Amino acid sequence: MSTWELKEKSCGELTCVVENETWSNAKTKAFAKLAKDVEVPGFRKGQAPKKIVEKRLNRNDVLLEAVELVAYDVLMEGVKEHSLEVIAQPELKVNGLDEDKAELVFVITVKPEVTLGQYKELPMEKDAVEVTEEDVNAELTRLQERFAEMEVKETAENGDTVVIDFEGFKDGVPFEGGKAEKYSLVLGSNSFIPGFEDQLIGVKAEDEKDVNVTFPEDYHAAELAGAPVVFKIKVHEVKTKVLPELDDEFAKDVNAPDVETIEDLKAFITKNLTDEKEKQAENKAVNTLMETVVNNASVEIPQAMIDNETNQLVNEYAMQLQQNGFSLDQFLKMTGQKMEDLKAQFETDATNRVKFRLVLEAIAKAESIDANDEEIEKEYQDIANSYNMKVEEVKNLIAKDTLIEDVKARKAYDLIKDTASK
Repeated sequence: MSTWELKEKSCGELTCVVENETWSNAKTKAFAKLAKDVEVPGFRKGQAPKKIVEKRLNRNDVLLEAVELVAYDVLMEGVKEHSLEVIAQPELKVNGLDEDKAELVFVITVKPEVTLGQYKELPMEKDAVEVTEEDVNAELTRLQERFAEMEVKETAENGDTVVIDFEGFKDGVPFEGGKAEKYSLVLGSNSFIPGFEDQLIGVKAEDEKDVNVTFPEDYHAAELAGAPVVFKIKVHEVKTKVLPELDDEFAKDVNAPDVETIEDLKAFITKNLTDEKEKQAENKAVNTLMETVVNNASVEIPQAMIDNETNQLVNEYAMQLQQNGFSLDQFLKMTGQKMEDLKAQFETDATNRVKFRLVLEAIAKAESIDANDEEIEKEYQDIANSYNMKVEEVKNLIAKDTLIEDVKARKAYDLIKDTASK
């Protein structure tokens, strides 16, 4: 026998009364389990008469052990009886315990109910797209930069590249991470601490120079923050970037499809920029539409769901760092953060992602959207192709139910777009 009471933020109490034969059997099993470890002089362990063992066992320990033995089955029966979607590990409280019965209360977080607002036939306004002459010229300049050649020159000016050896000293002692050889530095790029690049304007090849700078107060390495230091510089080479002329030869060198002249290249750029801006405008319009759908809905999201999603975002970020050669621990040390600080930064995004997913699930349910076997097989095949894996390997890694929910959510997403007025 069980009762379910939903409280705030999708957290509720499942109260189960265990009695009669179920409780009697649980106590018998609990006694037998504990009796195995009771030592009675003159008897082998576990072989002493029951009455003697009963005197040596604390009866409350037997009852608590009986609770442990029966709790999972009781929980599962209650979850099934009340059709609960449990999303976090339940907490067990024992409200009453005696020889006749046990009253168990499971504090359970369940998937929250979503109250949908309008999600069909919403306006979707897309920004007008325009490619200006300035846009085309900016792209031409980018291409010039890409095809530019470096020429050696005598004296360094802003925008030039200097190839240098450098070593940093604080109070006359070299500091970690302050040394490099044959380093190419673009003057004016602001890639070094303030004041460093300015002092290299005017240098020539073979020059040696001391650069005096002060690290910013908020510099990530605490031992250097706000500290005055000296960098000893050796200049190997000064180079400047020479841009190609914007003519038909340059257009051919770009090697774009059907481009033979500079006018062809401009037309090619205009089309590509138009397509890109169209895509950006479409994405912006769809994102705004989805935000409206989510804002029109209401749901109390339990903290457990937000915590799980936050952890997922942190794991994704850690993988990105790893691809760039950093571990998450290194990143935290460099930025002076704790894991709690990082999680706090992701919590808002996590909340938004959870709500969006819940809303799509609710729309799929309201519209009786389902996923058939053919769609699921295609999903498995697409994933296998993306990761160069066999379909059976993917099936071993991803549960079918997960893909069913993904397909249903995507169909709900498409429904919102397809019914929007444009």
